[in-house]
Amino acid sequence: MKTTSFYKPFLAIVLPYLLFECLRNGLLKDPVFMMPTGHFYIVSIVAFLSTIIAIAVGIAGKRLRNIKISFLSLAFVSLALMFSLHGLSTPHFILPATHLPGIAAQLSMLLATLWLYLSSLPSDNKIVEVFSQKQTYLLPTWIVILSTIEVTALFHPHLLGIIPITARPLNGLLTVFIIALNLVTIWRYYQTYRFSRFPLQIAIVYSAGWFIGAQLIIVMGELWKLSWWIYHFLLLGSVIAMLVGLVKQYGVKGNLIGSIKALYTNDPFERVTNNMSPSVKKLVLATEQKDTYTAGHTFRVTMYALKLAEAMRIKPEQLRAIAQGALVHDVGKIKLPDHVLNKPGNLSKQERALIEKHPINGYEMCRDLGFMKDELVIIRSHHEKWDGTGYPDQLSGEDIPLLARITAVADVYDALTSERSYRNAWSHEKAISFLQQEKGKHFDPVCVEAWVNLCEKKPEVYLYPADHITNGTVKEFSSIL
Repeated sequence: MKTTSFYKPFLAIVLPYLLFECLRNGLLKDPVFMMPTGHFYIVSIVAFLSTIIAIAVGIAGKRLRNIKISFLSLAFVSLALMFSLHGLSTPHFILPATHLPGIAAQLSMLLATLWLYLSSLPSDNKIVEVFSQKQTYLLPTWIVILSTIEVTALFHPHLLGIIPITARPLNGLLTVFIIALNLVTIWRYYQTYRFSRFPLQIAIVYSAGWFIGAQLIIVMGELWKLSWWIYHFLLLGSVIAMLVGLVKQYGVKGNLIGSIKALYTNDPFERVTNNMSPSVKKLVLATEQKDTYTAGHTFRVTMYALKLAEAMRIKPEQLRAIAQGALVHDVGKIKLPDHVLNKPGNLSKQERALIEKHPINGYEMCRDLGFMKDELVIIRSHHEKWDGTGYPDQLSGEDIPLLARITAVADVYDALTSERSYRNAWSHEKAISFLQQEKGKHFDPVCVEAWVNLCEKKPEVYLYPADHITNGTVKEFSSIL
């Protein structure tokens, strides 16, 4: 599986600040550009673009009743309104020189950072739950509050100077706080991006990173110098990155609301389907057309395998490989004759040989479609056994790729607990007992123990797929692909 490099966002975040330091410390010439009108226009563009982002995301958040989407909207509402105050208070443009531009800049960074940080928190966080109860009124109330502050500050600039956030030591403490929150935000969004690859997630990584650079320059920069101007362009870059991310995110579902919903969904089934690549979608459709049971089975196996892999602290790139590979782990069965695939009785030796070819069939199909190595090993090796008696390559122990070992546990668990043409579904308890009996023989003991412990702690891990992912669900999903 191709790893997701952090070098590009890291360099994009660090290089502008290094340029600032070179200018500030005299390594490069740092001339003065006193252009109040130019400053006003740049700030106005940032505020205008932030407003567009806030409106687009805010509409989606209201329709979807998703508080984390609302937080994202509130972050850019805060940036838009407070940074517009920064622009309107430009020295010698509308008002004389006051402390208001510096305070407005600091407030824009602080408030945008706080809301962006909240958007990265888990949905069951207590703070998020409190805000969720007030979601309907949150955005309009916040707009009224900030607008009131802006109008009041323009007519009475001295009122915002009550709290000296631009003076030491408070500005230093504020900077540390803003950097810390943005680093956490970057980390959380980057981890989810490694799994889902949603464009808006990486856009938020860039945006939060440039917030850090902007805050440092606000505190250390000297008014009107070239180095001071850098932070304005960092904020402009932040909102442009978000707009580009929104446009690209639109392509995930073909509409903005559906695309943003995919970004923050808590539904396990949607989490799997939102990450399907076009090639996987085509194979799922082909599998469903061949055998509706197999299609429903693969969705459940994928959800079980993902939860097991998360419990075993697998890397996000490997989680993505499981999400892709497990969905098509049985795709080789579409080459099997129907009378063999759906035979209710015992298979003959020749029929068994055909069945045991499906991992290689699927491996060859997906290899030709350009699947990565981690997905391919799941497809090829999910029927290998810990003791070496599996197929197709008779691998044993840790020679069996870990992702295939994880998928094997999920695969057999679902097969046992699902209705088949030749037997009734087993209970969860009976299936767990079988897995424990077979650990060290059929299954990796570590994987079995992790699955048993996970099911004991979180029964919803196995209850949700069993109750919700049926053949009808897959058909419904297939109809909108």
